[in-house]
Amino acid sequence: MPKSDRNPLVHGSNLEQKENHRTKYRDADSKKYLGEIRTEYDKWCSANLELVGPTSTPTAEDDAIIVTRVELLSKYKDFLDQQHYAEKFDSRSNLHSSVLEEFLYYLFKDLVRDFGENALIGKSHTFKDIFFVPPKYSEMLKRPYARIEKKDHDFVIGATIQVSFEAATPPEKDENPGEILSFLKEEPENYSEVTVTGNTETHIFDIPVVAIECKTYLDKTMLESSSRAAEDLKARNPNSLYVVLMCSDLQC
Repeated sequence: MPKSDRNPLVHGSNLEQKENHRTKYRDADSKKYLGEIRTEYDKWCSANLELVGPTSTPTAEDDAIIVTRVELLSKYKDFLDQQHYAEKFDSRSNLHSSVLEEFLYYLFKDLVRDFGENALIGKSHTFKDIFFVPPKYSEMLKRPYARIEKKDHDFVIGATIQVSFEAATPPEKDENPGEILSFLKEEPENYSEVTVTGNTETHIFDIPVVAIECKTYLDKTMLESSSRAAEDLKARNPNSLYVVLMCSDLQC
């Protein structure tokens, strides 16, 4: 599995959270339904993990492997979309919507693995934009106060990037930076975390090469929002690919 601190089995994780919730889903029907879903999920998960491919090297079996993965998805989703499950676990629970996200992991896991253990795959909060917001000019001379804004994506293939910023002496000035002064360390909560050492700040964030948004339905507002997100992504990473994937309750 590619190196990551995230769990790419997002649907399985969602199911596990419901099984272990201390207050919700404790009634008899919930426990019964979750047990039934767990049995079928484990079959779906095991079958996909045992199936290998496609990889980065095309083979004659690739099409058949993809067909098999889609058949496994359709069978499991038909089971999960039964009315009594849909009524018990509504859209706010994300149980149904997370199926497609986990399917994408199965579909691409072997291909991405070929690129090395540092490859990023799965749900991610990725780089959206960068700002420089020092509290005052004198603080900007000590460090840049960069802010990395992030955006949630349902599924990403990409890389995790670590960058460091520090205030530099202007080229025409003496190269001796002199005394490193103290500075403020407060960081707004709506941006990525930053590590500050001396006058250097270090940020870690994900860059998507492929970003896929999963929808159970797609109206005009959602389509316009996805279009703007794609424009933002392509403006900052022109070589990236943005895909909107819809899988309804009736047909994928």
